[in-house]
Amino acid sequence: MNISGIVKSSLIDYPGLVSCVLFAPGCNYNCFFCHNRSLIDGTHILISPRYVEDFLKKRASLLDGVVISGGEPTLQNDLIPFMGTLKSLGYRVKLDTNGSRPEVVEEILRLGLCNYFAVDYKAPADRYPEVCGKGSDARQVIRTIRLLAESTVPFEVRTTVIPRLGADDLMTMTKEIPAVPRYVFNRYNIPDKYMPEDKERVHEKPLSEEEILVIAGRAAAWQPNIIWR
Repeated sequence: MNISGIVKSSLIDYPGLVSCVLFAPGCNYNCFFCHNRSLIDGTHILISPRYVEDFLKKRASLLDGVVISGGEPTLQNDLIPFMGTLKSLGYRVKLDTNGSRPEVVEEILRLGLCNYFAVDYKAPADRYPEVCGKGSDARQVIRTIRLLAESTVPFEVRTTVIPRLGADDLMTMTKEIPAVPRYVFNRYNIPDKYMPEDKERVHEKPLSEEEILVIAGRAAAWQPNIIWR
């Protein structure tokens, strides 16, 4: 599997576990607020598979889990066998995904290869092309979330509260998906790298913490497990 970056030790990416994070290159979205743009614009590097393999074997007694992030990992043809290798090394596996390929998530669930999923739900369904680029389809993301909600595998849904995402948008989003065990509203930070045409909107001010907490309270009827961070 192609890997373009490694965080060797993290206490925040896998809830409750010490993990490393592996970043897969390539993405089928083009979100204006992406913080890993080098993974989608062709400027990334590839790390030697032997280096990744040796690292994971040496750290197996020190790390609890491995987070596979990106980019979008489900685009990798050998993701599933790679997850099998991680499991054989004794790791608990977390997958970060934009949810655009529910058929891959369904197969991972069938094979029991993932211990925790994090799915990004980025905008109201009718605004996905505006936020995530042409060709993005929220229906696939909602299907992924429904698959997970019907499974027994722990998961969370994440929404970054970006500029131009208002209170009505967030309320709509909480109603568009089934109730989930953990719905995280993430704080927005201006990306270091962005498209020239996005300069204005990346610098606009998002909703305040006070406004978000009010929305979380209002949305509790649909999503009782909202967390703000």
